[in-house]
Parts: sequence; C-alpha cells; structure tokens
Amino acid sequence: MNKHQKNMLNEALKKVKSGFFYAGFFSLFINLLMLVPSLYMLQVYDRVMASKSLDTLFLITLIVAVLFAVLGILQFIRSAILVRVGNKIDLELNKLLYDRIFEQAKLNPAKVSSSPISDLTKLRQYITGQGIFAFFDAPWFPIYLTVMYFFSPKLAYFTIFAAIVLIVITFITEITTKKGLAEANILHSQSQMFLNKNIQNAEVIHAMGMRDDIKNRWLSKHLGFLSAQSDASSKAGKWANTSKTLRQFFQSLTYGIGAYLAINGEISAGTIIAGAVLMGRALAPLDLIVTSWKGFADAKGAYYRLQQLLKETEEKIERMDLPKPKGELRLERVVVVPPMSKQPSIKGVTMFIPQGSILGIIGPSGSGKSTLVRAILGVWPILQGKVRIDGSDIHQWDSVKLGKYLGYLPQDIELLEGSIAENIARLGKVDSNKVIEAAKISGVHDMILKFPQGYDTIIGPGGIGLSGGQRQRIALARAIYNDPVLVVLDEPNSNLDEAGEEALKKTILYLREKGTTVIIISHKQNILSTTNLLAVIQDGALKLYGPTRDVLLKLQELNTKNKSTQQKQKPKQEPKNMSVSLSKPSS
Repeated sequence: MNKHQKNMLNEALKKVKSGFFYAGFFSLFINLLMLVPSLYMLQVYDRVMASKSLDTLFLITLIVAVLFAVLGILQFIRSAILVRVGNKIDLELNKLLYDRIFEQAKLNPAKVSSSPISDLTKLRQYITGQGIFAFFDAPWFPIYLTVMYFFSPKLAYFTIFAAIVLIVITFITEITTKKGLAEANILHSQSQMFLNKNIQNAEVIHAMGMRDDIKNRWLSKHLGFLSAQSDASSKAGKWANTSKTLRQFFQSLTYGIGAYLAINGEISAGTIIAGAVLMGRALAPLDLIVTSWKGFADAKGAYYRLQQLLKETEEKIERMDLPKPKGELRLERVVVVPPMSKQPSIKGVTMFIPQGSILGIIGPSGSGKSTLVRAILGVWPILQGKVRIDGSDIHQWDSVKLGKYLGYLPQDIELLEGSIAENIARLGKVDSNKVIEAAKISGVHDMILKFPQGYDTIIGPGGIGLSGGQRQRIALARAIYNDPVLVVLDEPNSNLDEAGEEALKKTILYLREKGTTVIIISHKQNILSTTNLLAVIQDGALKLYGPTRDVLLKLQELNTKNKSTQQKQKPKQEPKNMSVSLSKPSS
C-alpha cells in the first residue's frame, strides 16, 4: 500500500470514534443507574418492611422514579449518538463505495453488484440497533460483581460461574455458525446477481421460452442459500435459546441460594430479591450478545467485505485543472488486456490522430476495435504504453472532468431512467438550448417532438418504450451534447434506417467542419466515406493506417491478390467470371 492509499473504512471509523467514546461515557452512568432496582428492593424489604414507614417508602420511591427518568433520558441520548454515528459512517462511505462499484464494473463486469451498499446498510443498522449495547454494557460486569460480592461472596461466585457458562455458549455459537453464515452470504450474493442479470434480459428470455430453465437455475442457487442460512440460523437459535433459558434458570436459582444463605443468617431477606435482580442485570449483556449474534456476525462480515473492497482505494488526489483539450490523440505502443482476460486484445498499437480528424476503424469481429476505443476513452486500463490527449496522459486527467469533453456512443446502448432531455444532458443540469442544439445536429429533434411529452417524455430503464433506432439516435445526441472535442462512435448505424443513416452522416460532417476529432467503428461504406483517416485492426495489431483513400486502395490490392491466388490454386472449382470487389470487414 503506497503513501496515497489507506484503509478508508478505518479512516471513517476514526472520524466517529468520539461518538463511540460518548456512548461509552453515557453507558457508565446508565449501568450505575441499573443498580437502582436492586438497591430499591433491598431498601423496601430490609428497611420499609421492618419499620413499616410509609414516609420512607414514599421518599425512596420518589427518588427511584427520578433516577429512572434520568436513566431513560441517558438511554435515549446514547441511542441518538449511535444513530448519528451510523449515519456519519454512511455519509463518509456511500459516495466512495458508489465510485468503487463503478470501478469494479469496468474491471470485472461479470462480478459487479450493489452488495457493498447493502453491506454498509447492515453495518449501520447494527450500530444503531440493540445488539451493540451489549458491548457497551458487558465491560461493567465487574461493577455488578463487586456489588454482588458485598451482598454475599457466594452469590458473586455463583454469578461468575453463570457468566462463564454464557461466555462458553457465545464461543460455541461463533464456531458453529461462522462458516454457515459466510457460505449463506456468498450464495445469497450469487443468487441475487444471477437474478438481476437475467431480469435485464427478460425480453430475450420470454421470447425464446427460456424462463423455466432460467428459473430452475436461479432456484437451485436460492435453495442453496436458504439451506445454508437455515442451518446457520437453526444453530444460532438453538444456542440463543439455551443461553436465555440458562440465564433465567440461574436467576431463579439465585433465589434458592439466597434463601439458603438467609436461613443460615448470612444475608437478609431483602438481599435475596436484590441479588436476583442484580444477577439478571449482570448477565443480560452476555445473553444479548448470544441472542443477537446473527446480527453481529452479519455486521462483522459486512465490515470485512467493505474493508477488503476499500483497503486499496487510493486517496483522491486533487489534480491541477488542465486546459480544455483540443482533441489531438497519440497512442504509444498501447497494449490492452480486457477485464477477466489474460491475453491482450490490443498489441502494441501506435497511432497519431490529429485534431479534427475523422478516423474510421475496421477489422474482423473480435479483432480488438472496441477494446481500442475503450482504452482511448480511459474506460479500460492500459497494460503498457500511453494514450495521450493534447500531449497529456489520459490517466492524468480526473475522469469526471475529462468526460465533459468526450462523447461516446457504444455498441450496447443504455439510456437511463429520466426524461429524454435529461438523457441528452447526461443527467446533469438541463440546458434547454444545448439539448435542442444537440438534437437538431443529430437529426432527432423532429422525432422527439412527435412524442406525447416531447423532450419531457420519460424513458424507462434501459430505454424501455423506444425502438433500437430511436435509442441510438437519442444516444448520438447525448454523445455530441455540449460540444465535445472527441467523439467515439462504435457501430453508430447498427439500428438505423435510411433516414437515420443520412442524419448520422450529416452529424459527422458537421463535427468535421467544427474541428471535432471523431473515431468511428463501422464497416458500412457510406459512413466510411465521411472519414479522412482509416485504420485496419486485425488480431489486436494495427495492420494498415493512413488516409482513407490510400488504405482502401491497399485493401483492394490485397483483395485482388488473394482472389488471384485462390483462382490459381483451385482453377476448376472457381467460376470463370469472378468480379473483384473489396470485401467488407465485419464489425
């Protein structure tokens, strides 16, 4: 861990340690006041009953009432402190966790989930719940034991024995449930992730009758989780009930022991009641630890998972603001390994893209075209080499600030919940003039006006309610919103009709006139005709690069040469009149 890295969870806990200190401070007085019921019983039985003085009874009852009022106020304050502590921890970490989830989504999209936010909730709920009070109250056990010793050493010894039994049960609970609870948490996470992923593909699953098969797979994972959780909960419940029963038994047995001691003249009759009440209070925190063990185990597991997630989080460094880029790109021997892969998809690509260039990228499917543009945009990390924008390493930029100057239309188009205007404005503050300008440039303005609420039309998750072509055209307007200096279009016409393609072509020509750098992945000739540079990617390597006309001529020469070679090798199997044409590389 370098000097810019720290355990952010521990840092957040350090910021609220004063809250825990105050909760412990109030616990001191709370536990001292917990002695009141025993002392009250002692005074009633030994003093009031002996003297039969109603004035004494009234006075000590009034004092006890006041003390119980103070006790209630102190308990309320302690609870309020812990609620604020829990909220403070949440506020310190929720944005950081949100960022980490998205960072994980880039590096390991198959395993990403929102479970860290759930873990933070579990931790906060435990801190604000009843279970944590046991850890504040248990350290005051020696105070109760000391008072018990003054009542009778034998009652103190019996209390120690009962406490040891409950502590042993606590350790047994930990040992017998730890593995099961951990397994249940893992299975629950897998089950939820599997369900969420398939909900996103509900249309395909429904159309091809896959629902029952998918349901059976989910059910298998879910039943595994239920089995593991039920087994762990059953064991925890068994020991919790044992602890509760034994505590009640020990407390009742105190009456018998006290009676024996009173008969022998070692204690008074009032001490019997006071000792039993005091013993119950002394053992209550230990019993609460056992009965709330599942909540504690869940919180502890959440803590360790959050710690693991955040321990390598770099402390955010305030970077000096760089001037607005112009759009010049330089790739220096770039090597990229996609997430969850061990083999590079881009192998040493070097390329210079002047500002205002319209670059087309073509190549066979799986050749690394989309991987290359993701590296250019800083979405995927670079194993070796550099991507520079206006001479600066793209990773020297704050990604949020740089993103304001970039536009991206990916293959898999995802519109977000909100209005059409909000989507075009990238869910930021909607500037009506800029939104309409982007829509007009991309040729989607008239289409939007035909919707019932126009730009205020609400889009469902993922763009529900829109056709593929409509989503693609709105996403194009989003990509060019606020005049980005670099626009990347990955198969921008895959869902477009003739009118949509014409609008796309006009948009690219507009960007070229404006001096915007544009990168287009496509194999359709009408879009490639707008480019002035063309790159051919094959097997992750840059095979050809240069002016579009020169690269196309070179490809045609290579195609002609290949056809000629094939005709010589298989003259009898080839048609006599073979027209030579440029084969269109697939996307």
